[in-house]
Amino acid sequence: MIDPEPRRPAPDARLLPDARLLPDVRLLPDAERRRRAAAALRRLLPGLRAEAEAALGRADAVAFLARAELWFADVHVPLDALYGAPDELVGRLLRVALAAAAHRPAELRETDRRREVDPRWYQDPRMVGYVAYTDRFAGTLPGLTRRLDHLAELGVTYLHLMPLLRPRDGENDGGYAVADYDSVDPRLGSMDDLEALARELRGRGMSLCVDLVLNHTAREHPWARGWLAGDPRYAGFFIAFPDRTMPDAYEATIPDVFPDRAPGSFTWVPEAPRAGGTGGWVWTTFWTYQWDLDYTNPEVFAAMLETILRLAGRGVEIFRMDAVPFMGKRLGTNCQNQPEVHDLLQALHALVKLAAPATVFKAEAIVAPEDLVPYLGGHPRYRPECELAYHNQLMVLLWSSLATKDARLAVQSLRRMAPVPAEASWATYVRCHDDIGWAVSDTDAAAVGWDGPSHRRFLNDFYSGRFPGSFARGALFQENPATGDARISGSAASLCGIDDALARGDADALEAGIRRLVLMHAVTYAFGGVPLLYMGDELALRNDRSYLDDPALADDNRWLHRPWMDEAAFARRDDPSTVEGRVFAQLTRLAAARAELLALHAGAPVEVLALDDPHVLAWRRRHPRSGWFVGLVNVAEHGASVPAAVVEGMDTVLSSDGPVEIRDGRAHLPALAFAWLAEP
Repeated sequence: MIDPEPRRPAPDARLLPDARLLPDVRLLPDAERRRRAAAALRRLLPGLRAEAEAALGRADAVAFLARAELWFADVHVPLDALYGAPDELVGRLLRVALAAAAHRPAELRETDRRREVDPRWYQDPRMVGYVAYTDRFAGTLPGLTRRLDHLAELGVTYLHLMPLLRPRDGENDGGYAVADYDSVDPRLGSMDDLEALARELRGRGMSLCVDLVLNHTAREHPWARGWLAGDPRYAGFFIAFPDRTMPDAYEATIPDVFPDRAPGSFTWVPEAPRAGGTGGWVWTTFWTYQWDLDYTNPEVFAAMLETILRLAGRGVEIFRMDAVPFMGKRLGTNCQNQPEVHDLLQALHALVKLAAPATVFKAEAIVAPEDLVPYLGGHPRYRPECELAYHNQLMVLLWSSLATKDARLAVQSLRRMAPVPAEASWATYVRCHDDIGWAVSDTDAAAVGWDGPSHRRFLNDFYSGRFPGSFARGALFQENPATGDARISGSAASLCGIDDALARGDADALEAGIRRLVLMHAVTYAFGGVPLLYMGDELALRNDRSYLDDPALADDNRWLHRPWMDEAAFARRDDPSTVEGRVFAQLTRLAAARAELLALHAGAPVEVLALDDPHVLAWRRRHPRSGWFVGLVNVAEHGASVPAAVVEGMDTVLSSDGPVEIRDGRAHLPALAFAWLAEP
């Protein structure tokens, strides 16, 4: 979600002292900060060497110490900015990583070795992700094994299971109100089941990804219970103020995430501990039962590090780092994307690399484009943070292009985005579990002659089916009648027009809907990054309204696009006469073709082409060891073309309509067509 303008001017921060202020050490030159890190390493290394040899044995200790020297600056520099990085704290965190390395199972150590030889394994063109809710996909974690052949058919190499750590009972934000990081939702299975699934996936060349909520816990979490009880181990784990002075000051510039059902960012908790008594306004960015952690306390950082390492020891290889933009709090700001957030991620990333080199982070940062690239390390000087981040901008622009039948906004916006570091990659996707917020820049809209607010309203009208002639059947989410703001819920197939076409029995409209759905995946599989396939999209599953029968879900229409696996639809996936069979066949072709194209390595840069037909989105890529690749999509419902020179000397590798036709100096694309071309 993109932040709106602040609601009212912020008070003068000097009048409201607060601990979440910029430490002076951050103002030091980079060279000085690294000098401080080097000096700390010299002090700490001798003791660490002896402990590593005792814990790991000579050979593994050598590897651990080599990693320590490689990553130490990425540990010390951000911790220095956050906490002053005393040797006691840094040494303790290094020993936490050492203990995790010592307890790491032998088969995971083997995976670590392979990944250290191939540190950019996640960028391989064979990487395809699949995102699913365990219960809706397969019932339980043990039940997932019967679905692995299906994933293999789709070319999937990593499986992202949506929130599965034990949530609070009752309302739990779809599983993101975690009551225990160290156990699995008992409805899905056990932690041993999760470990067994991770082992089964590794045996098939697949990696396990799980969600880790970093910004907050459920109020029922042991850390929160201990904090309420006055346990000194959890003192300062959460943020509370005795009166409304500071909450009002912060809320002057903090936008509400859920304005209709959870306005404000603070909740009165009568039993909250505070100096001189109890009762306080607890920071709750999302829902009243989700309490924000206070990362100005190094004990919170240490506890979260230990949590990540325990899960990595169970076989989790990819962590979706949930709600990370909110981890840093600063007065007078929107309390998102603050410098502290990047310090926290950099230090966590480096310490996890010491213990579990096979592990990578994926940032869940649905923010403005200029704020997004830093989560991939894209700072003036590269700082490793997350290897992957969601390309929310690409997703939004694809839906915008289909609604307008015009690719100019996509071309304008994508060409203006900053490149990501070579070590990092986008996670590209058509749909996810969340609503779609229209992250359309007013600057980019104006560049193509459009008004940003008007275009965002149009997209809401179009995808909710209110706009005349719309093919989409979505629903408005979190609509604010006063401002006109809203987001969109709905399955990809329903937003593409398949639902509407089937309801009307319109064969031509159904053909168009299928082509839209495949076209969008043809972009995400080849644009640049790791494609993520959302469960059910491979079968064109439509809106699922069964959530309305569950009182716990009925008020949240995002469950419209979180379907249960339809076993009858699943059985039709191999029947080419069905919608399911047609879509499934096309997506398996995309994955198979992608795996053979080195130019689609996620580290290969992307160049979006500015051409003369407004209906065509075109891009090209090239790996140092490959020839050129060009991708073309026509978002219009009539033919389009580009200059033949764009594809000169190239062969059609995969397309919706056979080899690209060249005539009259132009390369022609049928309506709603895609084509992948490559140099032979």
